[in-house]
Amino acid sequence: MCTDILDYLRDQEQAFISFLETLTLCESPSTAPETQVRMRQLLVDAFEDIDYSSQRINGRASGGHLYARPKRRTPNQPTQLLLGHYDTVWPVGTLKNMPFDVDDNVVRGPGVYDMKGGIAQMVFALKALSELGISPSVAPVVFLNSDEEIGSRESGRNIQRLAQCVDRVYVLEPSLGLNGKLKTTRKGVGRFHVVIKGKAAHAGLDPKAGASAILELSHVIQYLFALNDADKGTSVNVGTVDGGLRPNVVAPQSEAVVDVRVSTHADAERVQRAINELKPTTPGVTLEITGRIGRPPMEATDRNQKLWEVARRLGSEIGLDLEQGMAGGGSDGSSTSNFTATLDGLGAVGDGAHAHHEFLYIDKTIERAALLALLLAAPPQH
Repeated sequence: MCTDILDYLRDQEQAFISFLETLTLCESPSTAPETQVRMRQLLVDAFEDIDYSSQRINGRASGGHLYARPKRRTPNQPTQLLLGHYDTVWPVGTLKNMPFDVDDNVVRGPGVYDMKGGIAQMVFALKALSELGISPSVAPVVFLNSDEEIGSRESGRNIQRLAQCVDRVYVLEPSLGLNGKLKTTRKGVGRFHVVIKGKAAHAGLDPKAGASAILELSHVIQYLFALNDADKGTSVNVGTVDGGLRPNVVAPQSEAVVDVRVSTHADAERVQRAINELKPTTPGVTLEITGRIGRPPMEATDRNQKLWEVARRLGSEIGLDLEQGMAGGGSDGSSTSNFTATLDGLGAVGDGAHAHHEFLYIDKTIERAALLALLLAAPPQH
C-alpha cells in the first residue's frame, strides 16, 4: 500500500501543481473577507470531485469557513480531522510582484508554503485513497478557516468543538525548516496592551504637579523584560511604545504592546498572572492592562508523541527520515492539542512563510501528501 500511494501521487505531480496554481492565483488575504467567497467555492468544487459534501460556515468579520465530510460514511464510525486555513498574509495585488512560478523542483508564490500547498496535499491525499480503493477505518473530515492568520477569532469555537469529537487531528501547516521537521510542540502566543495614565504639567514651570506616564512606562518595561527566561523558552517582548504630548509637558499617557511566547501551560499561567498583577510605582499614575495568551502552547503530551511515532514509522516505509521540532508561533493545532492527539507541520516542505522568498519543494511536498494518506489510513489512536 505504501509504495502504491507514493507512486500514484508522483504520477499526479502536474495535476498537483495545476491545482496549487489555481489556489494561489485566487488571492485570499485574511483582511479582505470578500476574496474568500471564490476561494471557498474552489474548495467546495475540489471536495465534490472526491465525493465529499461541504458545509459553508458564514463569518461575521471573516470570510467564513468550510467543513467537508465523505458523502458516504459508516454509522458511528470514528472520525479524524484534517485542519488548515485558506487565508494568507499577502494583500490583493501581490501576484504582480511575486507571481506564481515553477522552476524545476521549486514552486514560488504568495501562500504556496503557508498554506495552500498543505490544502493541495489534503485534496490529493484523499484522492489517492479514493482512487486506490483504500477506505480508512477512521473517517477523514476537513475544516478550513479563513481567519487563522489573524488569530482564528471566529473559527476557534468551531475548531474546539470538532477537536472534542475526533480521534486525532492532522494540521497541514507548513513543515519546520528546509529538512521538513514535523511540529510536535509549539509555543503559546499572547498579546498584551498596557496603557498608563498620568497627569500633565509644565515640565519647566511646575513639574511636580504632574505624574509622568513615561517614567512609569520605563519601570513597566524593565518589569516585563525581567519575565524573560530563555532556559524555559519564555520570551516577553515590549515591541512598540508610545506616549507623551510635547517635550515641555510631563507625559499624561503612554502605552506599550507586548508579545509573549511560552512553552508550557504552567508558564502561560505564570506569565499572564505576572502581567495582570502589574502595579504602578509612580505616584499619581494608573495602569490599564488588557490582553491574554490567545494561542495556548502545544506540549509534547503522551497522545501527541504516540501519533508522532506512528508518523515516523509510516514515513520510514516510504523512505522518509522524519524529525520533530518546536515552532515558535502558534496555530489552530495548539487549540486542538488540548482535546485530542494532534500532529502539526504536515504541510509543504520549503521556506519563507510570510516572506517574499516563499517557496516549496515539489518532490518533498508530494512525499508529505503520501505520508498524510498513510496516516489517514492508520487505525484509531484510542
